[in-house]
Amino acid sequence: MAVESSPPQVTPDGRVELSDAGPIKDSRFYNPELAPVPVEQRTWTTYNFFALWMGMAHNIPSYTLAASLIAIGMDWVQAFVTITLGNLIVLVPMLLNSHAGTKYGIPFPVFARAFYGIRGANLVALLRAFIACAWFGIQTWVGGKALHVIIGRLTGDGWTKASQIGGQPWTLWLCFFGFWVVQMLVIWRGMEAIRRFENWTAPLVSIGFLILLGYVLVKAGGFGPILETPSKLGWGPDFWKVFFPALMGMIAFWSTLSLNMPDFTRFGGSQRKQAIGQLLGLPTTMSFIAIVAILTTSGAQALYGEAIWDPADLASRFDNTFLVIIALVSLVLATISANLAANVVSPSYDFSNAFPRRITFAIGGLITGVIGIVIQPWRLISDPNIYIFAWLGFYGGLLASVAGVFVAGYWVIKKTHLELTDLYLDGRGAYWFNGGWNWRAVLATLVGSVLAVGGAHGGPFPVDGLIPFLKPLYDYNWVVGFAAGFLVFLALKDTTAKETTR
Repeated sequence: MAVESSPPQVTPDGRVELSDAGPIKDSRFYNPELAPVPVEQRTWTTYNFFALWMGMAHNIPSYTLAASLIAIGMDWVQAFVTITLGNLIVLVPMLLNSHAGTKYGIPFPVFARAFYGIRGANLVALLRAFIACAWFGIQTWVGGKALHVIIGRLTGDGWTKASQIGGQPWTLWLCFFGFWVVQMLVIWRGMEAIRRFENWTAPLVSIGFLILLGYVLVKAGGFGPILETPSKLGWGPDFWKVFFPALMGMIAFWSTLSLNMPDFTRFGGSQRKQAIGQLLGLPTTMSFIAIVAILTTSGAQALYGEAIWDPADLASRFDNTFLVIIALVSLVLATISANLAANVVSPSYDFSNAFPRRITFAIGGLITGVIGIVIQPWRLISDPNIYIFAWLGFYGGLLASVAGVFVAGYWVIKKTHLELTDLYLDGRGAYWFNGGWNWRAVLATLVGSVLAVGGAHGGPFPVDGLIPFLKPLYDYNWVVGFAAGFLVFLALKDTTAKETTR
């Protein structure tokens, strides 16, 4: 049973806002950051969303994502097709889940309450948050490495060959922590500071990658030697054995955002603006960075005899100091831009959702930064096989089952209708279910996750898989997780639809 003092207001374009926030302001599941954004404050334009994606996509891990496919043996055509197809697939659940943010002005963890319950939403919100923390750490590490190379070019070998601590020069650790502090200062100023940062960095972030590509092209003698480099895998069984798990990794790269895009689309000026901004933003910017990374890494392979997938390591081999500095400064800006939007916004809301009265958006961002260090990101990105098949593949399968529940719940069961006030009510309302938990959504997520990643193998996982008979499914982890979460939740839809207030 819905509980509202007055019906919500609906704009001509279908966006909904509360007529009266009074009934929810005293709820322990409410704070200003989690509250629905008033319609007059939903001002993001098509360009804002396009710039957001340009800022998020043009960064060093996006580069290494594409470059790693060359490192595992693909040629430039195979790598480009794999990453482009992955981006197009993940765009579908991303746009479907984005709709609720724009319609209701709510962030991802509040959206999750509609399916998992007011308390149960913390399960998926914190899962998403911890993955984002790891990504924050990875981005900060690679950005710190780029900064380390820049300073080394200006100061000499005394900096780059400094005494080591924990297997790395102490100067690299200094750059890592310095890079961390700069990002914390930006996030402390809130979402508006992030939007402004994205807008002015978006047109600049491509410069560094183009400089790297241009240098390699000149040294390699043009596109010829690059495009003629054959695939080590061919187009037979060796390629297809790698293709599907690699495709799952490409999908997983943005599967995090396929869940929490409501964190951004809640500020959208209309459904049309956010959808077009994302349609123009994600496929184009990721295709651009993919082809640049693929050609650059293939060129490096022709020049140096090895596929150097880390752009900071590649730039450190260049002779021209000026080009190295310009390229890496651009990459550092790009990495800050991407990290703030993709890996700090969501966990900030997610941690705030877990303890609304105690954790603000800014404090949530600080927690993200601390966990991002503790998780030791330098280990996650140390090897392309671990990066794609273990890290990306495993968490992609977990999050896919959540995406399946969201799409089934919002589009099929709820038909995009949510009781806005009830998303914040304590102990009552349409989304309290059983003590604040909807066990059906939890069960669907558990089944989807086990089927998707139960057979995880390779890297840190057993050769025969965690659950051996599920090993064949792991190569299709994202598809398996999404389909299972979607279908199991739909199978329970009759009882879910009849759920009443407890």
